Amino acid sequence: MKKQARGILIISSAIFAVFLVIPMVMIFKESFMGDYGFSTKFYKDIFLELELFTILKRSFAVSLGSAIITTMMAFSVAYTIHATKVSSRAKRIIKLLTMLPMFLPTITYGFAIIYAFGKNGLITKIFGGRQFFEVYGAPGIMLGYIVYTLPVAFVLINNTMSYIDKKYWVVSHVLGDKPFRSFYSTMLRPLASTLMASVVQSFSLCFTDYGIPMAVGGKYKVIATTLYNQMLGSLPDFNRGSAVAIIMLLPSVASILLLTYLERTNISYKVISDIELRKNKIRDTFWGGLSVLICLFVVGIFLTVIVVPSVQGWPYDLRLTTKHFESVFSDNELVRTYKNSLLVAGSTALIGVIFVYATGLVSVRSNLKKNSKRLMGNIALVTNTIPGMVLGIAYMLTFKKTPLQNTFILIIISTIIHYYATPLLMMKSSLEKLDPTWETTAKLMGDSWFRTVFRVVTPNVVSTLAEIFAYYFVNAMVTVSAVIFIVGAHTMLLTTKIKELEHYQQFDDIFVLSILILVTNLIVKGVTTLIIKKRKR
Repeated sequence: MKKQARGILIISSAIFAVFLVIPMVMIFKESFMGDYGFSTKFYKDIFLELELFTILKRSFAVSLGSAIITTMMAFSVAYTIHATKVSSRAKRIIKLLTMLPMFLPTITYGFAIIYAFGKNGLITKIFGGRQFFEVYGAPGIMLGYIVYTLPVAFVLINNTMSYIDKKYWVVSHVLGDKPFRSFYSTMLRPLASTLMASVVQSFSLCFTDYGIPMAVGGKYKVIATTLYNQMLGSLPDFNRGSAVAIIMLLPSVASILLLTYLERTNISYKVISDIELRKNKIRDTFWGGLSVLICLFVVGIFLTVIVVPSVQGWPYDLRLTTKHFESVFSDNELVRTYKNSLLVAGSTALIGVIFVYATGLVSVRSNLKKNSKRLMGNIALVTNTIPGMVLGIAYMLTFKKTPLQNTFILIIISTIIHYYATPLLMMKSSLEKLDPTWETTAKLMGDSWFRTVFRVVTPNVVSTLAEIFAYYFVNAMVTVSAVIFIVGAHTMLLTTKIKELEHYQQFDDIFVLSILILVTNLIVKGVTTLIIKKRKR
């Protein structure tokens, strides 16, 4: 067992050394390399410019504001699911609609917001031509951020809320606590660290996203668009861009450290009791109605993605047509791009599952030393601190003029590493629940470690492997922040094609491609969900 596990550890460590450590060293080096060697000139230039502080302040403001609002909305939906007598069917629909944004690329959110709340937007027309706010600038960016991070915040809060011991709700009621005190002590207090984690995680995602501000930012600059313009603008400046990328890393590192600290403050219960909730029309109507409004908010934005390409010419010719869909499917280049995305997503998911499973086995089911077993977890922590844009720039600098430049292999590897942290956590959690003596028993019976893994361990983690496959596939289909820097003409993906179509204002094609991504992700997620349910039965 030890020999095989050590072999997996060496191979995986070498992969991370080549595709994580070296690229990050390269981007760090580039930020200090002047015309005559080592120089801090680029950092000095950046910090001497008052505009950077304005940009950072704006980025912090819109990211933090969005994160707080998102957390409040996610809590409302989770509370409706766990603490009300709203019907089970309604709860399933609410949950599905809350998760809907994760199946679309963030760059689509911006265009959807324009066509929903703009002067000729769908929602604007529904309300008699009244425009609620100016979509370009801070309001549009914040709205996009909220939609983007809602599924992430909901998953965090919903998961923790399912582990709250509900008998304390009864105890609080019997003791005569007032409603607010009872709500605080039995719900908010146990969720405090998770709510903070939701704010931190949402903030980090908003701060490092460039798809939304690129679409609706207008003249309102944020750090992500500044970095993009430095590296891929009309006059690229790799040294200065690398310095901005290093600065962009700092809030992400701080976020992860804070999340690590918050994990220690979680409240745990020895026994988790469930109770039959009493009917309460006021409670159910309030929280259920609030969740419905949140779902309508999400649906209202993404409804434009379906409506706009389904008419002759929005907003002046509203006759139904399929010409925009036919145009896309008859365009060989767009069809090829879709096939590229399927190839990358499928390969990323398949290779990612194998890679995560192998490193998870080493971390949990091997007899290596503790420090060796912790290595993959520490690497996952590092990958979780690196924004996709920074990783993409690091790859662009490291692999230019090499055989890997602009290849599918590089895109697949970057996506696997970028999203490595969550799948590893899922895998470790699943493996730790299995009987730790299986390998020892199998060894006494003469079976090899690999044979034991395939015959005994693997059948018991099929559900988790399916979840990881879906996670990698969906994220590979919607990711844009890293791949925008490493795709080429022949390796174009749907998300990067959408960015290209924006320049030509071909929004009908953009929405058709977005629908294609949505349908593909829903099919894959649906199939994996069926596999998981079948395994549980």
